[in-house]
Amino acid sequence: MGKNREMVGSTEFEKSFLDIFHRLCYRHHTWQVWRDFVMMSACAIANAVDHRSDVQKLREDSYLETVKRYSKEEIEQLCELLAVTVSALDENPAQDFLGGLYMKLNFGNENKGQFFTPWHIAELMAKIQMDDAIAGKIDSEGYISVNDSCCGAGCMLMAFADVCKNSLKVNYQQSVFFVGQDIDPLAAMMSYIQISLLGCPGYIVVGNSLTDSIGGTVLEPLSHKPEDIWFTPLYFSDIWAIRRFCSCGNFMGNGESEALQTPKEEKVILPEHIEQKKVVVKKHSSKKKAFSWKDFFTVKGKGKK
Repeated sequence: MGKNREMVGSTEFEKSFLDIFHRLCYRHHTWQVWRDFVMMSACAIANAVDHRSDVQKLREDSYLETVKRYSKEEIEQLCELLAVTVSALDENPAQDFLGGLYMKLNFGNENKGQFFTPWHIAELMAKIQMDDAIAGKIDSEGYISVNDSCCGAGCMLMAFADVCKNSLKVNYQQSVFFVGQDIDPLAAMMSYIQISLLGCPGYIVVGNSLTDSIGGTVLEPLSHKPEDIWFTPLYFSDIWAIRRFCSCGNFMGNGESEALQTPKEEKVILPEHIEQKKVVVKKHSSKKKAFSWKDFFTVKGKGKK
């Protein structure tokens, strides 16, 4: 089963991606095209959800400066590369799509010891970490966190998410917090793109994990260079916003998970002279528009026909 899933992402989607990529390389150097694609995609995702004004402006300026190098047709092709990446990970989440392409294009830096972990090894390591204690901690505390201090393109984090979903039957979007860090900005942004597309809540940090320590807490990181922290879209979801609020003030203590469970019927005790009534807390019933990756990653005025 695992082998068949891996083959999906290594055939039609890789071929489609490389066909578009090589057309862009007619007029630009291959390394520049890859770097610009990764940077522009990461900025487009981040600026859709991360509204820290100074950081947002830096990323927007970087995006606009980069896009000047490309024609209208080439910008559309860059958008197609992201669309293929989205489709590949949607069809088969159990793969390091960008990391695999990166190594096949011989972009790996041997002088830096840059060799991305193969998927089957990352998957094995994730399964080794899985035991009843993890499920017990999720039940008692509401969530767990996983950290890869040398994350590369995010293969280890993605494998952990896949094993949580398929082996442990855990909803990692609500129960696992993902943190990654890498000294290579390009690799860090590749990791950011992929875990964002998989719906992993958390963040990726650009920097040396040995010397560039991150302050604050796991849920609320602090850095002297805020632009080096890339928060995923799911980081801003309601359940993780509540957890950040609770962790900052330590209001809920060990009972945090109870506060984040599905609301149940509650009876409110009123003074004796007031008639007691049962108050039922119900989930919000309003219907929302179905989520669409295409709508989410459409940047107005950029790359649209």
